[in-house]
Amino acid sequence: MEWIEKLNEAINYIEEHLVDEIEYEQLGKIACCSTYHFQRMFTYMAGIPLSEYIRRRKMSLAAVDLQGSDAKIIDVAGKYGYNSPTAFNRAFQSVHGVAPSAVKNEGVSVKSFPPIMFKITIKGVEEMNYRIETKEAFHIIGVSQPLQKEIENNFAIVPQMWQNAVVDGTIQKLAGMMDTQPMGLLGVSACNDEEQWKYFIAVSTTKSTEEFEEYTVPAATWAIFSGSGTNQSIQELEQRIVTEWLPTSGYEYGNAPDIEVYLNPDPQNAQYEVWIPVRKK
Repeated sequence: MEWIEKLNEAINYIEEHLVDEIEYEQLGKIACCSTYHFQRMFTYMAGIPLSEYIRRRKMSLAAVDLQGSDAKIIDVAGKYGYNSPTAFNRAFQSVHGVAPSAVKNEGVSVKSFPPIMFKITIKGVEEMNYRIETKEAFHIIGVSQPLQKEIENNFAIVPQMWQNAVVDGTIQKLAGMMDTQPMGLLGVSACNDEEQWKYFIAVSTTKSTEEFEEYTVPAATWAIFSGSGTNQSIQELEQRIVTEWLPTSGYEYGNAPDIEVYLNPDPQNAQYEVWIPVRKK
């Protein structure tokens, strides 16, 4: 219950700052996790990205401000953090389907998106196999790309990285250098609040090479879930971990990367593990 309460406290923070700057870092602090992990949790729990939820809430209130009033559109835009009337108009139409100017007319329909409230629901019909392991730091090498702070902007980056790595021979080269646990191709989301966020396609190894970037995965305790299926099924497993296992597990997110371990990288018949950094509450 404490975990759900923290999420709802974060929602309250958003509501209190809809006409101010909403700091994602503060949301992570309230929920006792990194900014990255908070966004992942929110997206899985709410079904929409955090930035989209905030946009919908702001535009809901903006529509109320404009309906049947003499408020100027440029003033309402500024109130909700839009310095450009064009950007405000685009955001407003994306939510309501009409321009802000049209809302001043009677009979024009707009949408209302009330604040979210999280609750625990009983699921768990399907079992999840996992183990808890504490591991020392380990060395990986691979290729990386920077990630953006709004995680939905990265959804196209990571699949393209994997496609390029297959085509240009990177996967084959990395597989030949793998010599320590975890033995598999790794997808590492290194996204703490102190450094530039990066996603690595990598392997664990004792070797070094100028061809690939090096990174040290810090010592941590991991909840390790095993699964199989397609690339889509690993996303479904990650969602179940956050929405079903984590709320009642007695753990919360730790300060380490999320790791996907592809034991068999066949995209249609993958064998994989999902490593979630955790710490006891």
